[in-house]
Amino acid sequence: MERQPCVYILASRPHGTLYIGVTSNLLARLIQHRDGTFKGFTDRYDITWLVWYDVADTMEAAIHREKQVKKWNRDWKLRLIEETNPQWLDLAARIGLDSAHDG
Repeated sequence: MERQPCVYILASRPHGTLYIGVTSNLLARLIQHRDGTFKGFTDRYDITWLVWYDVADTMEAAIHREKQVKKWNRDWKLRLIEETNPQWLDLAARIGLDSAHDG
């Protein structure tokens, strides 16, 4: 999954604090969030569970989708996650990382 534009949502826990981001390399970005080198909101609130992501054809399309989802109210964001991840699993294994949590 290297160098593939995508939008992603991280959570601190199921139904916890959410973070929406965009990147061209989800694996590398998730490692940055987890090891604390991506300073800011996710580091401050320990937001490390990958709960949703959407691959885009271009970076421009990914940025457009990120802006769209960021404008949504919380209920819409929760529904988006639960459509594909109703158990709020950490999807990190899908991209080659261990889960950020034990359960």
